[in-house]
Amino acid sequence: MILKKYKVENFRSILDSGWIDCDDVTTLVGINEAGKSNLLLGLWKLNPAREGSIDILHDMPVSKLSTYRKTPQDIRFITAEFELDDQIIDHIESKIECNLQGDKSVIVTRYFDGHYTFDFPSGKPISTKIEKVKIEITEGEEPEEGKDGEELKEEESTIIPYKDTDLSQAVLDLLPSFVYYSNYGNLSSKIYLPNVIKWLNGQSISGIEINEEQVRTLRVLFDFVKLDPQEILELGRDPKEMAIQRNGGNTNIQPTSDEIKEAENDKEERSILLQSASGDLTKKFKEWWKQGEYKFRFEADGDYFRIWVSDSIRTDEVALELRSTGLQWFISFYLIFLVESQENHKDAILLLDEAGLTLHPLAQKDLALFFNNLSQENQIINTTHSPFIVDTSNIDRCRVVYMDKDGYTVASSNLRQGSDALNEKSIYAVHAALGLSVSDVLLQGCQGVVVEGPSDQFYLNAIKGFLIREALVTPEQEMVFIPSGGVKGVPGVVSMISSKANDLPHIILDSDKSGEDAKKRLLDGLYKGFETKILDVKVYTGIEQSEIEDLIPYQLIKKAIDKLFSSLDEVDFEDSYTPSSPIVGQIEQFAIANGVTLEKGWKVGVAMAAKTQLKNKKADAIPHEYVERWIQLFSALLST
Repeated sequence: MILKKYKVENFRSILDSGWIDCDDVTTLVGINEAGKSNLLLGLWKLNPAREGSIDILHDMPVSKLSTYRKTPQDIRFITAEFELDDQIIDHIESKIECNLQGDKSVIVTRYFDGHYTFDFPSGKPISTKIEKVKIEITEGEEPEEGKDGEELKEEESTIIPYKDTDLSQAVLDLLPSFVYYSNYGNLSSKIYLPNVIKWLNGQSISGIEINEEQVRTLRVLFDFVKLDPQEILELGRDPKEMAIQRNGGNTNIQPTSDEIKEAENDKEERSILLQSASGDLTKKFKEWWKQGEYKFRFEADGDYFRIWVSDSIRTDEVALELRSTGLQWFISFYLIFLVESQENHKDAILLLDEAGLTLHPLAQKDLALFFNNLSQENQIINTTHSPFIVDTSNIDRCRVVYMDKDGYTVASSNLRQGSDALNEKSIYAVHAALGLSVSDVLLQGCQGVVVEGPSDQFYLNAIKGFLIREALVTPEQEMVFIPSGGVKGVPGVVSMISSKANDLPHIILDSDKSGEDAKKRLLDGLYKGFETKILDVKVYTGIEQSEIEDLIPYQLIKKAIDKLFSSLDEVDFEDSYTPSSPIVGQIEQFAIANGVTLEKGWKVGVAMAAKTQLKNKKADAIPHEYVERWIQLFSALLST
């Protein structure tokens, strides 16, 4: 199952988050105390891989607790929509003997008493379970005769309803589990086993505050090692302790040769088991983390359990807590991920709270790439307030999180600056990330291409990803599309990223009047003699006054356009659409003619939808003429 969207309600700081659309990687961006963690915690408790039990006292909003706690069975806190593939549909239909009526999705809701509801778009699936039922022969009819000539009752087929609980359980069994991880669960390298034993048994220790996240990581650590902390202590007992225990606490007794031999064997067994676990972790971590070869060693020393780390550059072993907090985060998260996700045969969805904040900015950028690689197997939802963790090639995967006027947490995919004063601070990280793309060009050797606006950036990133994925272009360096805020901002951005007068970046301009005027000014000034550096969209579309949108097949943006005009019942934009004319002007004229007010920045929403559509398309799914135009455009960007 793939998580398509979810919303959290009546949970901690959230009354209604609004629907949050999910991608392979979804980044929730917001300031501290905006409520980002609660958006993950609510989703985690839909189907946690481990722990994550519902805590009514702390999970219900404080302002509603006195009312809600009386009827937890009526208060939902998480609703999620999952996409069903054909294999899952076949499994459900054959197991339950039902027909999902062509539905490709299911909406799962959980309530505070723990029960679930499952809703399908077309309503309750139809039972296909048939049984033969014998009926009495109607008077006047000739009876059927068996081979022995005896009269028989006739049979007819009847549909038997399935049990709702069977359907619910079948869906629940296939539901992905959720693995939640935050920075607060980082491991220490020096672990005092007597305390750990008490914590894992739910006991408290006077004078020491329990860190539940760290206890969870410790539990996972010892599950991975396949040794109980109590067992580690017992296998490490001194023979003198055995003798004292044998003699009722008499400290003057000496151990026997058998006790000495038993202690030696126990310690050898413990050492071999820990060595095996160390090698296993080293091997698996190497397969998972490609940016350095680390070697881990577990050691039991008296009442302490230690973790030592070395790598191919620094070969001397160092305690884990003396290495970077970034490495501590990675190894702690990896243990949680490895143990909790593999306990479950379904593909786990990873919920990473403020992931990698202790990493160096460049390592944070690597983390964004790491998420992309990891998402091939596991969907990821992460929270951050760092612009370095925002993937500038996939800004459309960001959701801004902020507090509404009443102080409740909400989420939005509206990334336009100034659109809402309440989310201005939260959205800053996204816009800062776009600014960092300029520094990528200056400092990281990327090829910068200046475009007019963010919608152009979305389209061109989508096309770039498609062409590289299909091996139709092979850039030697990363190509970064930098929005200039309109044609007036182009010269300013060019001056920022141009290190030399003869090293000007490419510019892609719309062929509308403002674009043509800007092109003329640039060719008369800064770009005089560098005509090939300015690419005019109409050259690739064959349409006068065309814009970037005209490089996109209509079918990729049809849904987004239909959404713009969802209030209209009698007319359809597609019926009046003319492919040989610029589509943006047609959309605006259609809106005026039908009394529809287009939201400010509507082009960005359409571009984001197109990028999502194109992400999974193969070359044969795109009209050949469009693919050829894209290749020509990117060949021009790569040729000079």
